[in-house]
Amino acid sequence: MMSGPLTGIKVIDFTRVLAGPHFTKMLSDMGADVIKIEHPETGDLARMGAPISGNFSHYFVQQNAGKKCISLDLNKPEGRDIVKKLCRDADIIAENFRPGTLSAFDLDYKNIKLFNKKVVYVSISGYGQLGPLRGRAAFAPTVHAECGTAHTKFKHVGTDLNDFNNMQSDFSHADVYTGLEAAVSCLAALHNAAKTGLGQHIDVSLAATMIAVNERAHAELAGMDDREDEPYALSAPDSPYIKLSTGDIAVIAASPILGVVFLRYARMMRRLDLIENPLFKTAKLRRKNYKLLMKEVNDWASTFRTIEDLEAQVGEVGLAVGKLNSMKEFAEGEWGTHWEAIRNIEDGEGGTIKIPGLPWKFSKTKCKPGNHMATRGMDNKNILKELGYTKKEIDDFYKKEVIAEGIF
Repeated sequence: MMSGPLTGIKVIDFTRVLAGPHFTKMLSDMGADVIKIEHPETGDLARMGAPISGNFSHYFVQQNAGKKCISLDLNKPEGRDIVKKLCRDADIIAENFRPGTLSAFDLDYKNIKLFNKKVVYVSISGYGQLGPLRGRAAFAPTVHAECGTAHTKFKHVGTDLNDFNNMQSDFSHADVYTGLEAAVSCLAALHNAAKTGLGQHIDVSLAATMIAVNERAHAELAGMDDREDEPYALSAPDSPYIKLSTGDIAVIAASPILGVVFLRYARMMRRLDLIENPLFKTAKLRRKNYKLLMKEVNDWASTFRTIEDLEAQVGEVGLAVGKLNSMKEFAEGEWGTHWEAIRNIEDGEGGTIKIPGLPWKFSKTKCKPGNHMATRGMDNKNILKELGYTKKEIDDFYKKEVIAEGIF
């Protein structure tokens, strides 16, 4: 039985692929009753994402475990009627279609609020529901490029596209961050609705999110460039990776180019002579001679046999170090076991699919997310029965192809 601080909250989920499903998955993990609506033939495209075990894509399961799934055709009046009944007492409705898509079915906020004034309606899109780019398709790589996220990295490697392509991130940051922003704003609106009895429409943009979460936005907007002088404190791109004598790799979370940090490096390495070295006297010189500086750092790092010994010496000057791990080995290690960093989801054929555990723990309200996964339309009958439809009506819906079931 699912439980958590959002127990009793009903969510109608029109979202697909990543940004929206990640958002609604967080609500589900906190106890909300999330009903995912899919097309009766195609379903969520993410169901086809490799690898696949049993009846499920691992990618799909990570973003949708614990949700109920109903598959119906919005092009048919009966399908739209079913959805409107579902929305009548919904607390939250989420969608990430291109702006205007659901208005064609009278399922946009303007129409839903006519019979559900308390609903919080969250729309996720690339560039917002209004404005000059509202109709454009948006995917994480294009948003990363347009909003400056990729440009920051581009400055580090110059204009060589081969080098730049090799440094591309494997992660859809725009989608995941936008899902997080959607969750926070949604819960704020839900709190307000509890006080006023009135919901509202929340417009969440991938582009706006990537500008908002850019920790260097203030400098970019001021036309400043850390490449020319002192880098930002704890500048992530300049945090050096080093190799121990055992071959283990670790990162020190601070840039030796930054003046005050360089002094700590010199003390940490027992190399105060570096402070007076004319090659490293200023930030510009340390950047210019970065390879020489890093040779000194790596020569020092190669004297350590264990990450623990390295961490102790780095810690003497108040810096942090972390060993390079795969996500799997860290999640299955001592810390991951203690935190319960891995969840097992039933794959429908007696096996399990591993997904990340919960990233938060409540001191009073224990979260017990669902460890099941639904195939497309698996919950059709139960959901329709709860809405008051008879067996004959449900059978007719199947015959008329208003609803359907399938694996993918």
